[in-house]
Amino acid sequence: MHWLKESVTVKLAFIGILVLLLMIPASLVDNLIKERAQRQEDTIKEVTDQYSGSQLIQGPVLMIPYNEHVTETDDHGNKVSKTAIQNLYILPNELSYKGSLRSEVLHRGIYEVPVYNGNIRVSGNFTQADLGSLSITADQLIPEKARVLFSISDLKGLKTNPQVKINDQTFTAEPTPGENVLGNSLQVAVNLKGFTDGTIPFDFSLDLKGSEELSFLHTGKTTTVEISGDWNSPSFDGRYLPDARVIDTKGFSAKWRMLYYNRPFPQQWVQDVSLLTNEKKASDATFGVKLKLPVDQYQKTTRTSKYAILIILLTFVSLFLTELLSKQKVHVFNYILIGAAMIIYYTLLLSFSEQIGYSLAYLVASVATITLIAVFLGSLLKNRKAAVIFTFILTLFYSFIYVIIQLEDLSLLIGSIALFIIIAALMYSSRKINWDKN
Repeated sequence: MHWLKESVTVKLAFIGILVLLLMIPASLVDNLIKERAQRQEDTIKEVTDQYSGSQLIQGPVLMIPYNEHVTETDDHGNKVSKTAIQNLYILPNELSYKGSLRSEVLHRGIYEVPVYNGNIRVSGNFTQADLGSLSITADQLIPEKARVLFSISDLKGLKTNPQVKINDQTFTAEPTPGENVLGNSLQVAVNLKGFTDGTIPFDFSLDLKGSEELSFLHTGKTTTVEISGDWNSPSFDGRYLPDARVIDTKGFSAKWRMLYYNRPFPQQWVQDVSLLTNEKKASDATFGVKLKLPVDQYQKTTRTSKYAILIILLTFVSLFLTELLSKQKVHVFNYILIGAAMIIYYTLLLSFSEQIGYSLAYLVASVATITLIAVFLGSLLKNRKAAVIFTFILTLFYSFIYVIIQLEDLSLLIGSIALFIIIAALMYSSRKINWDKN
């Protein structure tokens, strides 16, 4: 049995098995990170449900009823003419959104939720529909029963009743009953008799609040948006990016201008109430700004934990080479203890990152783990030089992982080069090892 204790091959096999076994607690830590991240999402949802959710501004849409004459066959085979009320929908010719956001951060326990208050002015005009292309005559229209509809995704966020100005008349918006062309819509009834052949201007303001995101639906033949705010780490997302943007420590400003050529909606249509609420089409026409938190510690901690097997493997290989080169034995139980310390490292990182942020937590967890292993190894080997070298190696490994996490776009390139250098160093160090030693 003496050869088992002295065999380099057996020791390496044990290290390999131990690395695989340590992946079990590593996976449990990964599940813990996901659980905490889900807890954060649940908390954010709870806060936004109570405050106001992300806001999507849609419309306005001009709806004009019209008489449709249809011929049906009754039970006796006779032709019967009937008149049914249908709706003509017209999107704005020009649509402009202008507004500003005042942001703040709400706290629920250790979690943060960015919210905002804003005033958005909506203006533009409607022009006459091309009735001929829709097989409708002007005589069929009922302009005195026209309505203008618009929507925000969470009506709880409205702080005042919108006052809508149309053709120099001011109307107070009211909820729209029943199924309609926009979800959560508001409407104003307007008599357009005598105005169907001209331009119909509109103007109103939305004094609203929301959380995390403000988006717009591109419904104008020409849609322009000018939005500014005091949040200094915004993210612009959706189907269209801004034509111009400015981001500094004081906040941001952004401008969009889109034409209707790549808009998934026609300028006018009849009857179809689900056109604007179609999920795919609405997604293709939505854009806006997100108040992004500067650091997502759970995402970075998850990425860090994915390198657990690499760190553990490289640490054990380095320890094994240190053991051989210094000609001092490290008991297998001590390998297990060092492996346990490297697993606990990730729980330290997770718990500290929730309190003090990822970067500082990484420093605290790394220094604590490296110091613990270095002191433990120094007391085992009774060799200060070997302990210092191993401390340097561990510091290099953890610094390497931190750099990879920060360099998102270049992480693969930098990681591949660094691993190549590490393998080369290990190959050089292992040249004079007697692998057949018994």
